[in-house]
Amino acid sequence: MAAPSATVETRSIDMVPFAERHGKPIGQFTLWFGANAQITAIVDGALAVVFGADVFWAIFGLFVGNILGGIVMALHSAQGPKLGLPQMISSRAQFGVYGAIIPLVLVILMYIGFATTGTVLSGQAINLILGVDIPAVGIIIFGAITAVLAILGYRFIHALGRVATVLGLAGFLFLSIVIVAKYDVSQILFLKSFAWPTFLTSVALGAGWQMTFGPYVADYSRYLPQQTSERKTFWFTFAGSVGGAQWAMTIGALAGGLSAAGLGGDFLSNQVGYMGDLAGGGLLALAIYLMIVTGKLTVNCLNAYGSFMCSVTISTAISGRESVAKLTRIFFILLVIAASVFLALFASSDFLNLFKNFVLMLLMVFTPWSVINLIDYYKVSRHRLDIPALYDPSGRYGKWNVPALVSYALGVLSQIPFLAQTLYTGPITHWLGGADISWIVGILITGLVYYPWALATSKAPAQTIYPSQASETQQATS
Repeated sequence: MAAPSATVETRSIDMVPFAERHGKPIGQFTLWFGANAQITAIVDGALAVVFGADVFWAIFGLFVGNILGGIVMALHSAQGPKLGLPQMISSRAQFGVYGAIIPLVLVILMYIGFATTGTVLSGQAINLILGVDIPAVGIIIFGAITAVLAILGYRFIHALGRVATVLGLAGFLFLSIVIVAKYDVSQILFLKSFAWPTFLTSVALGAGWQMTFGPYVADYSRYLPQQTSERKTFWFTFAGSVGGAQWAMTIGALAGGLSAAGLGGDFLSNQVGYMGDLAGGGLLALAIYLMIVTGKLTVNCLNAYGSFMCSVTISTAISGRESVAKLTRIFFILLVIAASVFLALFASSDFLNLFKNFVLMLLMVFTPWSVINLIDYYKVSRHRLDIPALYDPSGRYGKWNVPALVSYALGVLSQIPFLAQTLYTGPITHWLGGADISWIVGILITGLVYYPWALATSKAPAQTIYPSQASETQQATS
């Protein structure tokens, strides 16, 4: 058994034994507030204004989206203490040991995409701190720091989240005061009438931001003691994630509105520099850049760590192994960070438009997965899993689970006519005046198909079956 105090985390996709569980659910608040109170969330909020919404209705739409997506995200988090498993390992119970590979590939692409955008923005902040005008310098430095912390693992990522929360609270409070004191924000509110298409885009941007955490949120609650309250895990995760994201997105929407109205600098072409200028330059600007780097470092570590989990989940589905060596863990983390650094070095200048379509596309492919996972866990299997079978293609859950795979495919395909993307706009979207409701359609279709089918074909055991080493501990403590 690995010592809980080991410097480098030794657990990977295996269940965390009961004796190694530690921590309190409030740690989920600091982790997820720190991961959300960051520059990319500010950009996400600005997108709602950049692409047509009035500032007030953009902020309200983002709030609605963060609430809806945050509920889904926190429901995934609540699974962690009960199961002690990484999120995507538990999804083998719905999709089958091999079937789970399909959403896993998409999740890895998501990690690389978010890591790339984070590396671009953080590289800019590091260059401004160092006074360097060579983009590659900041990008490579940020990638190297991310690699070290992601390799160290769970404990260090949580510690970084606490630091990012403190810096984020101080920095965001300062920026909020500066925006209100320096500018008359009433000049950018209610300039446009309410419009469903732009309002729904704002909702989708908020919901999409939150729901993309779903595939890895339980990875950071699985070390909590098994008796940890699901409600506390849910609410601390929800409050941290929604609170940090909404605050950041509100600042972004205001900054985007001021910039578009010609009242507050050029946020649209220089998001990081704009934040420094807003702070007043000098040491205050350096403090804001440090906040940006720390916040992005937190979430990029989550991306690198999560990509390792997903990559190993794929490889072990084929090899049949339940864990991997420490060097293998390091290799996967470095591989994803190298990919994100490489892409960041050659990132397109059309950053905002690409990022908007990236977030909305992720919402399309992850909404059906979340629906399937949550329906199965809370309504079908009702927390009961055969954990050893999750690692055995010949076990209870098999290689492929047809109900989940078919429901997932229908959930994704049903959204196509409702899409509002740069590359493709669905025919029904035109009838709706450009409103993108594809993700709502995906939720309804996936749920309606999967729930009755899963009830009729449920493979859930009468009670949770634990690995031998865990069950012995369970018996000794029960």
